[in-house]
Amino acid sequence: MTLQDRYPVALRLYPYLRSGDQDAATPVRHPVVIAGGGPTGLAAALDLGRKGHRVVVLDDHEGVGMGSRAICFSKRTLEIAHRLGPGPGMLERGVIWQKGRVFRDRDEIYSFDLLPEEGHRYPAFINLSQVQFEKFLFEAIEHARADGAEIEIRGGNRVDAIEARLDGIGIEVMTPEGAYNLEADWLIACDGARSPVRNMLGLGFKGRVFEDNFLIADVRMTADFPTERWFWFEPWFRSGDSALLHRQPDDIWRIDFQIGWDIDREKELKEENILARVDAMLGEGVEYELVWSSIYTFQCRRMERFRHGRVLFAGDSAHQVSPYGARGANSGVQDAENLAWKLDLVLRGLAPETLLDSYDAERIQAADENILNSTRSTDFLTPKSEISRIFRDAVLNLAARHPFARPLVNSGRLSVPCTYGGLPGFGPDMLGQPARSRPGAPAPDAPVDDGYLLDLLGGEFTLLGLCLDVPEASRLDGISVVGLALDDASVGDTLRERYLGEASRAAYLVRPDQHVLARWPELDLNGIRTAIRNAVGKGGE
Repeated sequence: MTLQDRYPVALRLYPYLRSGDQDAATPVRHPVVIAGGGPTGLAAALDLGRKGHRVVVLDDHEGVGMGSRAICFSKRTLEIAHRLGPGPGMLERGVIWQKGRVFRDRDEIYSFDLLPEEGHRYPAFINLSQVQFEKFLFEAIEHARADGAEIEIRGGNRVDAIEARLDGIGIEVMTPEGAYNLEADWLIACDGARSPVRNMLGLGFKGRVFEDNFLIADVRMTADFPTERWFWFEPWFRSGDSALLHRQPDDIWRIDFQIGWDIDREKELKEENILARVDAMLGEGVEYELVWSSIYTFQCRRMERFRHGRVLFAGDSAHQVSPYGARGANSGVQDAENLAWKLDLVLRGLAPETLLDSYDAERIQAADENILNSTRSTDFLTPKSEISRIFRDAVLNLAARHPFARPLVNSGRLSVPCTYGGLPGFGPDMLGQPARSRPGAPAPDAPVDDGYLLDLLGGEFTLLGLCLDVPEASRLDGISVVGLALDDASVGDTLRERYLGEASRAAYLVRPDQHVLARWPELDLNGIRTAIRNAVGKGGE
C-alpha cells in the first residue's frame, strides 16, 4: 500500500458536472471568475457570494488535494472565518496552541507564549490540515448557496488560456468533455505558486530561492507530547540542522527535517529513508504510521504587482514565503478579505475601479513584511557564511542563559496580520494611543455583553463610539453605528485597554475588513464623511 493509498488523495467535494455555459452559443459572461479552489479562492468566493455577487470558481481538480500541507491557522484568519461562517467549526475541530519551546540538541533554550492575555474569542493558532480547512470553507459555501448566494464551483475545469481586454477577460476552459469559453468582468487568480494564469500573462516573481530543502513527514501516532510547537536547532538525532514537531487532529503529527541543498530527492522520499529519520527522532519502540510526505524549498518571492487590469492575483499565485512562520495560507485568506470588500464596492458602482489599486498597495506591503520576516528566519536557520553561522551559534549559546538574547533566536517568526502603515486611504489618528488599535491595524477583539466586539464590526463601514453619544451618526449613508457605554467593569476594562488607553472616550471608524480606518476623541461627522470618501477612492471628487 502506497502513501497515496493511505492518505485521502482528494475529497471529491465538487466532481465534474457539465455546465450550461458549455452549451451556450456565445460565451456567457460572469461578474467574477476565480481560478483555483484552494483556501484563498474559496475564501474569496464565499465572501463575494455572501455580499450578493455571482461567482464562478474554476478548479482543475475535483476537490481538496492530498496531504495536510498548511496546518497552522492564525487568530486573524480564524476571525475572518468567523465572519464568513466556518470559524466555530474550525476551532472545534482544530488543535489549539499558543506556546512553543526551542531546543538545542536535547536542551531547552527557552519557551514562549503567543497570546498570554485573555479576552479573545480565538486563540493565537489552531493546527488543522489544509484538507479540513478547505472542507469547512466548501461547506460554508454550500450553506450560503442554500440561503441564495450565487456561488458555483466547477471541478475538472482547467483554465487553458485567457485574453485580457479593457472591459473584461476572455477565458478558455478545458474539461473532460472538451473546451468551452466564457467571459468575466473580473478574474481573480488563486491558482497557486505555479500559477498558470500568471504564466499566461508572461508575468514572473522577484525574490530569493534559498539553497536548502526540508522534508515534511506527517505521522499518525499516540503520544503524550504537549500541544506546543517544538523546534530543535542541531537536534541530537542528527537529521539535519533543524527539526520541528507539531500536533494535528486525529493523532497526526507534523515533523519537518532540514535536509540540505545537494540531495537526491527521489532517494530522500523513499519510505524506508523517511522512516529511518523518524525512528532516529522518536526513539525505539514508538509505534507510528507514515501518512504523507513531501520535500519543499524555501522561497521568498512575489509579483511586482498584484493587479494587472482586470486580473487580480491573490495567495500563492501572487507571493511565496517559506513555511516556517505559517505565513502562506494565512496571508492568502487575508488577501481575499482585503480584495473582497473593495471589489464588492466596485461591482455595486459605489467606488471607482482605482480602489483596487489599494488592494495592490496594501497586500504588497503585507507580502513584503512576510517576506522580510521569512527571509530573516531562513537566514538564521540556514546560515550561508561562516560569519553568519558564528553569529547564530553565539546567539544560541547566550539565549540558554540570558533572556536578552532570546528575541534574537529565530526559529520562524509566526504570522501576524499586517498593519497598513504610511499608505493612502486611511484617515486621521486624532487619539494617538493605544498603538495596537491605530489606523491601519486590524481592530483587536474584546468581550462585550452579548459576545465579542468583532461581531459588531463586520461587513460594512462601522462607526464605533466608546462612551460617546452617536445616534446622529445614523444620518450617514452606508455606515453602521455601534455605541458602547462600557458600564460593565469586566468588559469595559478590556475595551479601555485596547481602544482608549488614557482617553475617556473615542470614536473609531472601521473598514469592512475590520481594519481601523481613523479615530477621534470626539464624534466628527465631517471627518467621518471625508475618511470614507478617501477610503473608497472618491476623495478628489
